[in-house]
Amino acid sequence: MTSLRLVPRLLRVAAVLLKYQLDELVDGAHLFRPLKLVRPLFPKPSADVRGLPRGARLRLALTELGPIFVKAGQVLSTRRDLVPADVADELALLQDQVPPFPGAEARAIVERELKAPVTVLYASFDEVALASASIAQVHAATLHDGREVVVKVLRPGIDKRIARDVDLLHALGGLAQRWHPNADKIRPLEVVAEVEKMLSNELDLQREGASASLLRRNFASGVDLYVPEVHWDFSTERVLTLERVHGVSADDVAAIDKAGLDRKRLAAKGVRLFYEQVFRDNFFHADAHPGNIWVDTSRVDEPRFIALDFGIMGSLPEADQYWLAENFIALFERDYARIAQLHVAAGWMPATVRIDELEAAVRTVCEPYFTRPLAQISIAELVVKLFQTARRFELTLQPQLILLQKTLLNIEGVGRMLDPEIDIWAVAHPVLRRILRERYSVRATLRDVRRRLPEWIHSAPRMPELVRDALRQVASGQRQEVADPLALAVVRDDARRMRRLVACSLLGAALLVSAALVGTLAPRGMWPAVVAGLAGLASFAAGWPRRTP
Repeated sequence: MTSLRLVPRLLRVAAVLLKYQLDELVDGAHLFRPLKLVRPLFPKPSADVRGLPRGARLRLALTELGPIFVKAGQVLSTRRDLVPADVADELALLQDQVPPFPGAEARAIVERELKAPVTVLYASFDEVALASASIAQVHAATLHDGREVVVKVLRPGIDKRIARDVDLLHALGGLAQRWHPNADKIRPLEVVAEVEKMLSNELDLQREGASASLLRRNFASGVDLYVPEVHWDFSTERVLTLERVHGVSADDVAAIDKAGLDRKRLAAKGVRLFYEQVFRDNFFHADAHPGNIWVDTSRVDEPRFIALDFGIMGSLPEADQYWLAENFIALFERDYARIAQLHVAAGWMPATVRIDELEAAVRTVCEPYFTRPLAQISIAELVVKLFQTARRFELTLQPQLILLQKTLLNIEGVGRMLDPEIDIWAVAHPVLRRILRERYSVRATLRDVRRRLPEWIHSAPRMPELVRDALRQVASGQRQEVADPLALAVVRDDARRMRRLVACSLLGAALLVSAALVGTLAPRGMWPAVVAGLAGLASFAAGWPRRTP
């Protein structure tokens, strides 16, 4: 039940929505029904507002409601699996810009957090903010060794403000979940949880600094992407000091042309960077709009991007990363049957899904795209439509994959802005092929086995106990009664795969332990150890679970 202390604020939200002619949102929440009695007292929306599309009206309403609602709208814009395209496009235009708080307060926060006067910490500190957003603002400064830096400072009292506004969002989400006719599709409480998680991450500047450090390490050469250095001696959870960088926004085409940069080369490099971050490093910048992606205009011969603002980063579970890469390859090669099989094998869909029906649905979405020239095909748009179609087949996706959709849309947008004729398919396909070849090569597999071997040797003695426990459960009748013949067949297949996995795992573990012992005790005669090790790997591969369509 909604707390009474939130009612006045909920009513204010309703009044703003009415102002922008978003009556359907108000009527969907029964708490606002008393407003119908006094609705005639509210001023009618202006002619300018009435002429705007629904997405633009919602964007203006969220802007008026304040920064936290702007954040919520930004998150909602990424959920193109839930929100109509016209609304998502408008919400993507939301700007998180608010007036700065006094520089003297920022100075005081820095001194309190770093436990020293600003004059001791920095040679200079500009109290006039360079940029200001709802969570933090940025000030220019100089270290005593002459290096230029920027100091990011959390707003005073922002923790309490966010906690209060998140409570309000939870109340609104609860009302929408209970009363909105499309609540099962929109899933408002899930969206609120995403907003809350994102805000929680952005409140920890030390986390942002750690993300910047990892991304900088992944692109240590700085040839394609430059990431500013974090100065940890001048950083805490509420203050972050970064190297100051100079460049132009990735959408400032005029400035890029004036600098004499090759925009076609830069656009292709941006697409490659996306696939390298996602599939090579499994750590990607998930807020890659032009304001956070700059271009270094000082490098004419070898243009590069500069990354900023590391509050929202993404990564995928290792299994999802593999299945997603294989789906991309199948998409590039128009292998619709494989796309359907991969969705089931990945566990994103139930094993009972009919592969032929899913394949037909995928073909229906993809074929109209392939009638166009490849340079006009948007991978991001196609992936979003595929996921929307797959939802009819009980698709289950993790939030990280939705975040990946948003990033792909941003990167493609930047690429086409720099080079409207870019053939993203031609750029992406060989990059992804190369990354998969390197990541899942024999050498990489052997390196992974070497890394995991101590863990396997440690676990091997416990395998007989695990098998004994499994057999006891079967003997005692601890199994689920299944009435549906199709479901019963699935259970039997799972049991057969489990038996094969246990048997092959035991044999593989024994062979690997033997290989390790032979290699240790008889280092001169390595061939028996090698043969035993390869046999152990083959045993593991034979027992590895496979899904059949």
